[in-house]
Amino acid sequence: MNTSRATTDAPAPVPGPAPVPAQARGTVLVTSRSFSSGSRDLVAELAAGGLTVVRGPATHDLAALAEPLAAAVAWIAGTGPVTEDHLARAPRLRVLARYGVGVDAVDLAAAARRGVTVTNTPGANSDAVAEHAIGLLLAALRGIVAGDRGVRSGDWGVRRGRELGSLTLGVVGFGRIGQAVARRLTGFGTEVLAHDPYLRRDDAGALGVRPASLEELAADCDAVSLHAPGGHRVVDAAWLERARPGQVIVNTARADLVDEAAVAAALRSGRLGGYAADTLSAEGTDAGSPLLADDLAQRVVITPHIGAQTVEAVDRMGSAATADVLAVLSGAGPAHPVRVQEEK
Repeated sequence: MNTSRATTDAPAPVPGPAPVPAQARGTVLVTSRSFSSGSRDLVAELAAGGLTVVRGPATHDLAALAEPLAAAVAWIAGTGPVTEDHLARAPRLRVLARYGVGVDAVDLAAAARRGVTVTNTPGANSDAVAEHAIGLLLAALRGIVAGDRGVRSGDWGVRRGRELGSLTLGVVGFGRIGQAVARRLTGFGTEVLAHDPYLRRDDAGALGVRPASLEELAADCDAVSLHAPGGHRVVDAAWLERARPGQVIVNTARADLVDEAAVAAALRSGRLGGYAADTLSAEGTDAGSPLLADDLAQRVVITPHIGAQTVEAVDRMGSAATADVLAVLSGAGPAHPVRVQEEK
């Protein structure tokens, strides 16, 4: 049986706008909420190429997108799913520019069958997400959010925390973001362990980190930062059973990496010391999460998926997506193509 996985080329300098032939012009559907909200007017850059920008919902609701998809020659897509049904509604579509890195929500095989070029923006938000992960780690270790809430209610009680230099921290997923976290934390004197199926010992040594298994990360780390792709569970009941007492878990990657109910139970029992995340399974819905329970508010910090939301990252992601759209529509090769490799 064949399986497929996506590969991406290394980041390249963003080229200048390419002229779009008249016959290739049309609508660019944008479903990323933050596109063109930084310091660059990317909507104007697309318009200068003869393209019309139409906004759509970030959830990628098929009924809401039916009309713009029918006219779209390009789609700058956020984190919502891009399915074969979506692509079937887009007969003119030539390029799908994923605004971000992960393409797990995109049906790459369906796009390839329809001749749609898929691109992404590797490295554009790595520093932003890495800094946010460390901010969440500090918030959990030092009780920053709980302390603020306490002061506002008249409670100036002392909350004792941990210093970064005293920690052993595990990084799950050692791509660009995981490496950026490690570089920053080793500067604080943190001992960093890393797990990634593609991590080579020599590369780890060059970055001052030690390769380790998931079991070692669970048992030996005071804190763990998750940067793996979604689609599988990392922190589950087995992890929590072997976790070092008082461990803090940070998740700026995907909600499905974590069994939220099991984490909530471990926080209540005292097995975990804290949980801080930029994503929840209930994100963007009215459904609740066990991690949002009132009795966990002192030990849980959640932010609304803002890890990549810096002016600089928004500009880099938007500029790369725009450049690739213009390149494909002008007949040139994109700087950041996503390819599907067949594996036996």
